[in-house]
Amino acid sequence: MPPEYVITHAAPKDLAALANIELRAATRFHGWEVPPHVFAEATPLAILESALARGHLWVALAPTGECVGSARVERSGERLHLEQLDVLPEHGGRGLGRALVGAIERWASENGVVELTLTTYRDVPWNAPFYTRLGFTIIETAELDADLAARRSRDRAGHGLDAPRRLGQAAEPTNKRIELIGRGAMLLIRAPRANSSCAPR
Repeated sequence: MPPEYVITHAAPKDLAALANIELRAATRFHGWEVPPHVFAEATPLAILESALARGHLWVALAPTGECVGSARVERSGERLHLEQLDVLPEHGGRGLGRALVGAIERWASENGVVELTLTTYRDVPWNAPFYTRLGFTIIETAELDADLAARRSRDRAGHGLDAPRRLGQAAEPTNKRIELIGRGAMLLIRAPRANSSCAPR
């Protein structure tokens, strides 16, 4: 990531930009098999405000101070789920997504989190491969625990994603497996690393 960019926890003033970032980032999925709502519906403001209040929302700031990327998580016990990761297309390819994940990992390691999970598309080149390069690993549906199975069901109902096309994973920090089977969305998890960093505002 270029040093002039900053990754930090979101501030109230950043919220107004996040819907536009999410919808513009979604344009990269045109031509891929994703639910139509991805292109038309952004995360409700109430959810963003709740994440902000809990310290579960990060942003990427351009040299001008403009908010150009964001990441939102949801906590469940010792597990943290990456609900959303978006970067404006014109600011892509600069490591902002990687830096946002790194900021989350640092926060997770400092706050008693042992697993970081997310849902992504198996057959979109810049989704699953991006996360596997960061060390995420995949588990087959039959190996999902109750919490992950319930999240998969909620994703299926709320986002129009087929359960048979979803995979999940649970692994110890030193046991990183990659078992890419099927198509469509998948669930990936890994334990957070302690050496990621987040630049302060």
